[in-house]
This record gives sequence, structure tokens and C-alpha cells, in this order.
Amino acid sequence: MSRIKICGLSRSEDIIYVNEAKPDYAGFIINFPRSHRNIDVQTLKELKQTLNPDIKAVGVFVDQPVELVAGIAQAGLIELIQLHGKEDENYIRRLRIHTGVRIIKAFQITSPEDMKAVEKSSADYVLLDAGQGSGKTFDWQFLADVERPYFLAGGISADNIEAAMNIAKPFALDVSSGVETDKIKDKKKMMEVVRIAHKEEKYYE
Repeated sequence: MSRIKICGLSRSEDIIYVNEAKPDYAGFIINFPRSHRNIDVQTLKELKQTLNPDIKAVGVFVDQPVELVAGIAQAGLIELIQLHGKEDENYIRRLRIHTGVRIIKAFQITSPEDMKAVEKSSADYVLLDAGQGSGKTFDWQFLADVERPYFLAGGISADNIEAAMNIAKPFALDVSSGVETDKIKDKKKMMEVVRIAHKEEKYYE
């Protein structure tokens, strides 16, 4: 069994789906127009109102001002902060001054050498990905010696999620494009990846 995060929720329909699927985390990409999953703070407020409180909301940020990120956390709109840009240790220290919300720092993994920065990060968790939401996998054998809890991202879907759990043994799986059809969240795909991650029996049509 593994924890699982469904990321890139942007529509009210997505919240209906995620409330039914019941992953552990729900991710929202905030103020990053380059992503088709981008939302603004007002939309986050609206979506959070109907999100099942048992599902932890994760705000995903790319090189945003510390004050903006901290303010969203202080307002109770998110339970975790995910940093997916070039935020450094000084940024994380400044963020901790303003909020006690747990921090996830994303790292792009292309070789075993990239793991050195991962181990040194002061973030509560790290997220390991092939790129900035690229939707591609990387060689999970690089993760054999990781000694800290991490989220595994990059090209994960119902087709390979069980292999990811068995090979990488992550703290949590992070899925986005793998539960989309034509760039829109797909309820059946969401239900299936959560079922596999939580090792539940299939109970829906």
C-alpha cells in the first residue's frame, strides 16, 4: 500500500471525482500560467470549500514570492506546500518563519548524481520527478539508496503504478497526466490508480 496524490485539480468536477476516489493528497497548481492545470487563489478557495477534509490539499508553486505562498498557507487553504521551481535552502528557511506547514521540495532526477541535493534538502519531504511536470518516467533504480521519505512523480498511471510501488517503494505516489484524457481529469482513471495504490478491491463499474 502507498499514499497517493492526485495533482493538477482545476475544476469543480475534479473535486467531485477526487472526493469519490479518496486519495491521500489533492494537488493544486497555483499562479503558474504555463500549465493547463493552473488556477488562481480565488479558484483555490472555491475548490477547497468542497474538498473532503480528510484529503490534504497541497499547493504547488513555481518560484513564487515567499509572502504569497505563506499567506495561502496561513489562510488554511492548503495543508502542505510543494515547491517545484528553483527555490533554495534560503527560500525554505524564510518560508518556515511565516508558516509551520510541511514543505515538499521537487527535484529533477536524471542521474544518480542528482540524489546528493535530495539528501541535503531541509524540506520535510522531497518529490522526485523526471522534469517539471513532464509526465515522463525516469530510471527508478537511481532511488535504491534514498534514505528519506519521498513522493515519486513522472509518468505514473494505472499501467505502471504497481511496478513503481514495488521497485521504488516511495512514501507517496504523485499522479497527474496519468489520470487525464485529453488533458482533462478522468474519473475512472483516478479511481483506478487510488484503488491500486491503496490495494483495495475493485468496487465500481
